[in-house]
Amino acid sequence: MASMGEQNGVVSTRPVMADNRNFADFEPAVKKPKRNKFAFACAILASLTSILLGYDIGVMSGAIIYIQEDLKINDVQKEILMGILNVYSLVGSCAAGRTSDWVGRRYTIVLAGAIFFLGALLMGFATSYAFLMVGRFVAGIGVGYALMIAPVYTAEVSPASSRGFLTSFPEVFINGGILLGYVSNYAFSKLPTDLGWRFMLGIGAIPSVLLAVGVLAMPESPRWLVMQGRLGEAKKVLDKTSESIEEAQLRLSEIKEAAGIPQECTDDVVKVQKRSHGEGVWKELFLYPTPAVRHVLICGIGIHFFQQASGIDAVVLYSPTIFEKAGITSSDGKLLATVAVGFVKTITILIATFLLDRIGRRPLLLGSIIGMVASLTTLGFSLTIIDHSHEKIPWAIGLCITMVLAYVALFSIGMGPITWVYSSEIFPLRLRAQGASMGVAVNRVTSGVISMTFISLYKAISIGGAFFLFAGIATVATLFFYMFYPETQGKTLEEMEGLFGKFIGWREEAKKLKMKKTMEVNGDGTSNGQIQLGNTTTK
Repeated sequence: MASMGEQNGVVSTRPVMADNRNFADFEPAVKKPKRNKFAFACAILASLTSILLGYDIGVMSGAIIYIQEDLKINDVQKEILMGILNVYSLVGSCAAGRTSDWVGRRYTIVLAGAIFFLGALLMGFATSYAFLMVGRFVAGIGVGYALMIAPVYTAEVSPASSRGFLTSFPEVFINGGILLGYVSNYAFSKLPTDLGWRFMLGIGAIPSVLLAVGVLAMPESPRWLVMQGRLGEAKKVLDKTSESIEEAQLRLSEIKEAAGIPQECTDDVVKVQKRSHGEGVWKELFLYPTPAVRHVLICGIGIHFFQQASGIDAVVLYSPTIFEKAGITSSDGKLLATVAVGFVKTITILIATFLLDRIGRRPLLLGSIIGMVASLTTLGFSLTIIDHSHEKIPWAIGLCITMVLAYVALFSIGMGPITWVYSSEIFPLRLRAQGASMGVAVNRVTSGVISMTFISLYKAISIGGAFFLFAGIATVATLFFYMFYPETQGKTLEEMEGLFGKFIGWREEAKKLKMKKTMEVNGDGTSNGQIQLGNTTTK
């Protein structure tokens, strides 16, 4: 008997269905879908919140030169002022998970922008060191909110095929903000000392106003809507942000399952069991975690810790100091060199966004951290040579500048964006907001410790020794990532939990999941009869 795939004397190698579906229905599985423009626009708007942190990091690296001169502060006050915003942001990041579960992801973004707007104005009008610290406190809360909510919202609104690309946007805007901060430093450096740094800090209020206006065009997160029982609204958002209607239906089904809503519920509004916003979640995360949740938590917190412990904020915040140690003495020269750092970071992060969904998270992460170890070691070596020399050594100065640029490039191509992508996608839906906020909290504490102690650290062990220390931490991070971090590329957010739980044994689970997907695509099983794949022959 001729096979079902034979038609008009031609034997088909494509799957032939026993039901009424035709081959066109399965084209999305064969052709790579185009990026969803609506999801792209939503990711852009949400990620604008991250520009607030980037601008503050960039602008403070140059503004502190003039603040120290104008307010007559010492080195300890200087490093506290530089890094304290990261500690203050803990308040925002810890509150953001509960707030976003309560009022929604979208209005949490509005709140982040409003708080930072107030903080920027306070810093711009500061008349003393104490007044400036109050402004840093308020701005820090806004930054904490922004850092937590942007990647969570973007991950929840993005289709799986482009989630890495879209969820890397917060890091893109952090880098864009850093570059804007560096440019602002150079632009206002010609003003009188007491006026220049105030303009540098105060102008940061402008992005937050644009953010508040832009957020009006954004939909609410479909996952948050489902958690509220608003299935009709969630379906509309998923239809707009998915690559196809079939994918939207699949995403809705998976979210309903994760939220504990029966699949047969198709009403626009359904009653869901109301949990208190956050109660029980902390117990599940820390007191009674399943093996999978424990693995996810370690990975989510670990990647945030190592991102900052490897010294990125020391390089970005204190780049004028590093260049001064390398032999660049003029203020203009140091500021222009920092602009080069911001430019390199921004270009490489843009490249990274296109690689995340092509190469995958794990190869980029491992390649990035190995390169960071090499560049930090070489930077420590060149700074040590310069530090112990009584005359200028041009090759060592050139090597130092090159390694700073190489380090920020290698960080931005992998470690920078993947931290936010990975930590926002691995937590189960019920734990996502609080889990992500914990990651951000660890990120900010580590960043605060590094930035508030860097001057004291390099005075104690030399500036070259400080970068050898960062290289050692990055080496530990390389081993940690290699052992415990599975690839998450192309997995739906609801599939993530199956990858975690065995620590070392995650590779076997990944193989099983891949085999299962292959069997489903190849029609292993029947659908109203049978699905036949591959070459068909006539017996």
